[in-house]
Amino acid sequence: MILKGKKGIIFGALDSKSIAWKVAEEAKNQGAKFVLTNAPIAMRMGEINDLAEKCNSEIIPADATSMEDLENLFNKSHEILGGKIDFILHSIGMSINVRKGKHYTDLNHDFMVKGMDVSAMSFHRVMQTAMKLDVMNEWGSIVALSYIAAQRTFPDYNDMADNKAYLESIARSFGYHFGKQKKVRVNTISQSPTLTTAGSGVKGFDGFYKYADMMSPLGNAPSEDCANYVISLFSDLTRMVTMQNLFHDGGFSYTGVSQEIMDNFITND
Repeated sequence: MILKGKKGIIFGALDSKSIAWKVAEEAKNQGAKFVLTNAPIAMRMGEINDLAEKCNSEIIPADATSMEDLENLFNKSHEILGGKIDFILHSIGMSINVRKGKHYTDLNHDFMVKGMDVSAMSFHRVMQTAMKLDVMNEWGSIVALSYIAAQRTFPDYNDMADNKAYLESIARSFGYHFGKQKKVRVNTISQSPTLTTAGSGVKGFDGFYKYADMMSPLGNAPSEDCANYVISLFSDLTRMVTMQNLFHDGGFSYTGVSQEIMDNFITND
């Protein structure tokens, strides 16, 4: 019960395959109370009502690109939860270019701006609103989900790579100010390729999922383990960890090549 007595907001739970969904389930198991939120259109597509019932949580629809919606979200959460909050999960990402099959060298820049607004700038909006309304308790924790494509090139990840790089930069920059003002820590988790509704929409995902699994000494990290990692960052066990991008990928990020990959190129000639 490492989150006993803690309160928070979880963005982005869409269905039972999403990491935010797993985080909500484990946060409940660890004693936390929280509000669930997602964009109204995403809520119509997903199964968030089932999760809310399971976790005894309320749902507050909010578009994370709208300051008005975010203010309403934080004010209502304060009422529902009975005070300030201790944690926030930002699990939001979207690329219209990926959906439309646009190649990275031929992007629609209006789509690109919209994707960056939803995937990265929304993280700044969330924290700016939280700071302005003074909704976070001291030593609170804010976590966003990222991917290693922010540092390394994965051609088919498209403009989402740029979005994640911006997301991680916001975490460092805002993390400094939130730490100085309220002792709130801000981190991102760079997760393995994960079989979520959003992840599986990336071109060539199945092949890359298998490749990453062969490259990683521990294999790909499943969503349940990612949820456990998020919970550890919400807890008081990580009070001095902030402004970090933390790899949760079975060792993929520091493996040059694995024997399994090499075996595919070795011949007996």
